[in-house]
Amino acid sequence: MKINQDLRAGLDKVRTEPKLNPGGLNKFNTLVSKQDQKLQMEQLGKLMGDITSAGERLSRSRTFKDLAKYKNLVKKFVKEAVDYGMNLKQSHTWNQHGEGRKLNIVESVDQRLLELTEDILDEEKQSIDILGKIGEIRGLLINLYT
Repeated sequence: MKINQDLRAGLDKVRTEPKLNPGGLNKFNTLVSKQDQKLQMEQLGKLMGDITSAGERLSRSRTFKDLAKYKNLVKKFVKEAVDYGMNLKQSHTWNQHGEGRKLNIVESVDQRLLELTEDILDEEKQSIDILGKIGEIRGLLINLYT
């Protein structure tokens, strides 16, 4: 019994290479990046809400436990914002010798956290000062967020 080779040749002709649609691939990439950005913004918004509630709790209790939680939340927020491509707000300054310096908001947030720690340690500080520091840190985070 002889097998007909013509049938096999017909099958090879039927197979065609799938055509790639570059426009469809770009649309998919755009859709994925938009969804990723949306999820990141939601996550940063949730972290900002957690920071706000932790700041309110810290202003009422003034304990080291609440201070540590607040600092960890702020550091997590800054890490998330920087890791996922949020632009750092930068400014350039010049000193008296003409040397340039870059200032980042992340450094400002870290400095405010240190000041807040000192304020919590100092029992003589008023709650209004602590609320002011918390508000200032929150404002800096919002500047980083937007």
